[in-house]
Amino acid sequence: MKRDSIYYQIFKRFPALIFELIDKRPAQVQDYRFESVEVKETAFRIDGVFLPPEDTTSRVIFFAEVQFQRDESLYHRFFTESMMYLNRNQSQYNDWYCVVIFPSRSLEPSDKRTHRIFLNSDQVQRIYLDELGTSDTLPIGINLMQLTTASSETMAEQAKQLIQRVKLEETGTLPKTEIIEIITTIAVYKFSSLSREEVEAMLGLTLEQTRVYQEAKEEGREEREAELLKVAVPLLLKTGMSVEQIAQQFNVAVESVEKYR
Repeated sequence: MKRDSIYYQIFKRFPALIFELIDKRPAQVQDYRFESVEVKETAFRIDGVFLPPEDTTSRVIFFAEVQFQRDESLYHRFFTESMMYLNRNQSQYNDWYCVVIFPSRSLEPSDKRTHRIFLNSDQVQRIYLDELGTSDTLPIGINLMQLTTASSETMAEQAKQLIQRVKLEETGTLPKTEIIEIITTIAVYKFSSLSREEVEAMLGLTLEQTRVYQEAKEEGREEREAELLKVAVPLLLKTGMSVEQIAQQFNVAVESVEKYR
């Protein structure tokens, strides 16, 4: 499941959701915008940067990282990227804050000593989605993020319950149609092998053929194709087939096969 893509869509559409998770609430919360920023000089890409509106006097920038797999170098990379960005943009911001989101504590790096100056400060907050509470006690926006951690066995039921909440409750600045679209997209990523009709039946609603839905299906197809090529290409090369023949066999570009030689 492409959780990076899901969270990019969630935060791009609803950037104020990040402030429901953390203790900080800067001025003009609703005017913050979410960007994925490249620090060209170091070839770093910061996936989650929340930028304040240009007309605010308190210019606080928020860096966010969503981590769904164990990575012992996470804190080394994340804090380096964040400080590098601040160094390149010193005149644009007067404060900063970092947020790291984990599905559970078990995926947090074991080394918490090296970066304790950051981890123990009031400028860094770690969020564990499974410790936030039950779905009926939390805002809909946080439920939306928790849905990305659901297992295949519980996803459908949780998604249907969340859709019912969206239909019945006031969602404030979050448009109901867009929330349901994101829920649908999460389900499509999780069950990429299902047809549109099967996803509709599972969620109990009729889907629109939206751009987000189509992109999710395409990414799911590409992910399955990559897994197949990863296994098949080395085996077929050993049989004497050429890269060009394999590409023709799978109806893909030669470059796609070259990656798995």
